[in-house]
Amino acid sequence: MDASQPYNPRTVEEVFRDFKSRRAGIIKALTTDVEEFYQQCDPEKENLCLYGFPNEQWEVNLPAEEVPPELPEPALGINFARDGMPEKDWLALVAVHGDAWLLSVAFYFGARFGFDKADRKRLFNMINDLPTIFEVVSGGAKKQAKEKSSVSNHSSSKSKSNSKAKGLEQQSKFPKALTPKDDDEEGLDEEEEEEDEHGDTLCGSCGENYAADEFWICCDICERWFHGSCVKITPARAEHIKQYKCPDCSNKRARP
Repeated sequence: MDASQPYNPRTVEEVFRDFKSRRAGIIKALTTDVEEFYQQCDPEKENLCLYGFPNEQWEVNLPAEEVPPELPEPALGINFARDGMPEKDWLALVAVHGDAWLLSVAFYFGARFGFDKADRKRLFNMINDLPTIFEVVSGGAKKQAKEKSSVSNHSSSKSKSNSKAKGLEQQSKFPKALTPKDDDEEGLDEEEEEEDEHGDTLCGSCGENYAADEFWICCDICERWFHGSCVKITPARAEHIKQYKCPDCSNKRARP
């Protein structure tokens, strides 16, 4: 597997970075790259696995030949179930197995490099602060974010025709930047409240949280929010988009 370079994280922080990168690769396969992933999981092929790599890429491939393998292996035969259930359920199943695999890899590193009880607890807490792959793919992460924040108070500002403006203007749901206004205390309080309000909203691609200095854009079809960098949309390009469709919604018509 060319994408998997030998890499052995040794500290809690390094293991967590490895976890996040592999997780980002799997989420990418099940969301933005789902058409390609679907095609690669041909039920006529042998046992296939979905791998996430430390460079945030993914790969569908046969399991490792060495026994025992260098790292724990993902679930075998994900391709066999592809045509035996609704696609949404199949993707959810792959997501659940992806979550289990990521945990096994992280705690394999922990055991290999002698993490003690405190290290293991800290690693788990760091991991547990992120939504699971299943939550991202099934939409559960989005629902949890809505329950935690007060977005309902701003529903009037979520008109579909203004998706590009919402990603660019400070009055929008996701301001591109939050900057103090002449050190005025009241202005600072309002900005802090706005940043706290949207801090639990998650990107529909990578599943990461909103940050004030990042550009976001909302899909006019499914109304999910995305980092501009995850869907390759820049602020300049967004100005020329009348109706934005995320990769998932754009690809729905392509499937027979």
